[in-house]
Amino acid sequence: MFTGLIESVYKVVSATGQKGSLVLQINLGQAVKIGESVSINGVCLTVAGIKGNIAQFDVSGETLSKTTLKSLKIGSSVNIERAMTAGERFGGHFVQGHIDAIGKVKKIEKKGDFWMFTFETPKESASADKISDYIISKGSIAIDGVSLTIADIQRQNFSVSIIPTTFEKTIFRNYKVGDSVNIETDILCRIVKKQLGNILPKKQNLAIGKLKEMGF
Repeated sequence: MFTGLIESVYKVVSATGQKGSLVLQINLGQAVKIGESVSINGVCLTVAGIKGNIAQFDVSGETLSKTTLKSLKIGSSVNIERAMTAGERFGGHFVQGHIDAIGKVKKIEKKGDFWMFTFETPKESASADKISDYIISKGSIAIDGVSLTIADIQRQNFSVSIIPTTFEKTIFRNYKVGDSVNIETDILCRIVKKQLGNILPKKQNLAIGKLKEMGF
């Protein structure tokens, strides 16, 4: 479990493909333990090997197919966050490191000292969960592991406002229009929708009256 508050940006030392998988090596600049969970651009990976401050991560073909990690190469900058520990202040929101979709940077606007980033979500198929159902105005979302608040929604696009600290301390400063990003929606929103879907009649739309009737 992560918070979406990026600790540092580090560079990929090595990215080697092996039979549909990938072995990543990243100099984390600090000691970690084998088996420890680390979020890399929002993807939860396990430390598989250590050599000094260089940590090795084995990335499966499934993870490569569902995330942007397949595009990493030597010198790529990545957002890094180690798993949260008990007893510390909890910032951001609950981030699992399980990516829901790959989105694209659609627009970048500078507004005073802040930036407004607009992202495009993938087109939805009838057989897949609609990611747009979990994107709520003023709700939480993680972009490449960064915990953010959704400022605006326009059909398949949504926007977030980036403060100078976030811009400078994450890979947001490297984004260009057209770049791909990892999107993870809020797990709390997904749980609520799933449970309501189990409770409500299958062919009845969710409405305020029905929620009141059920005690919400």
